[in-house]
Amino acid sequence: MDKKKPGTYMDELRLTGGARLGMANATFPLASLKVNENRLELNAGIVGNLTFQPSDIISIEAYTMIPIIGQGIKINHRVSSYKERVIFWSFKDPDSVVRQIRETGFLKHTKNNPEHIPDIPNHMPDRSLIQKQSKGGFPLKMGFAVGAIIAWNLFFLIDFLDFFSGEKKDFSLGIGAFTAVGLLFLTSFLSLISTGFCQLILKEGRDLQDIKRFAVFVMIVSGFMLLNLGIFSLFFK
Repeated sequence: MDKKKPGTYMDELRLTGGARLGMANATFPLASLKVNENRLELNAGIVGNLTFQPSDIISIEAYTMIPIIGQGIKINHRVSSYKERVIFWSFKDPDSVVRQIRETGFLKHTKNNPEHIPDIPNHMPDRSLIQKQSKGGFPLKMGFAVGAIIAWNLFFLIDFLDFFSGEKKDFSLGIGAFTAVGLLFLTSFLSLISTGFCQLILKEGRDLQDIKRFAVFVMIVSGFMLLNLGIFSLFFK
């Protein structure tokens, strides 16, 4: 394998792992990290999708809460619309991840780097990115997210009301749970196949790639739940 020439950088670093943004956590493998000389992108699905320019970064440091299963990197930044606590979880050695990020050349252009070179055209502020950052890391439209949570709980409430009203002697998940999980499956499926549906549920400037990994995961889990609910209703009632 050819050795990298001094002064040259790795084209791009891509890693799969987990992430913690504020108090919200996305477990492995629901988060991805992509870094090149000009940008760092942390995609954790609906937990948050963050994009940084070198000038946004204060520092990137190794972070360990629990060896191996709770380790990664902590991104200290100055984007006020993002959660202050930003961690990318990885099974790789945290110091190795920081070193690989440095090898992309991304950290060389952060303002706190003593070797920082100002006013390079490739590293001037990206106005479109700044506008995207101002909307925060959460990719879904808030109205859709709130409506979905309310609907989810109302459908489950139907089954609880049937039980407490005395219509059912024993509590069991019924049409309410089936409808809630079915809508979850349908939502994730439509987001994967319909650009128009994505535009309906996502903030301006967001696209399928911001939630694709999470949507696939939700579709698989909700599909499995639907299968089990169907089997239960057929054979155990």
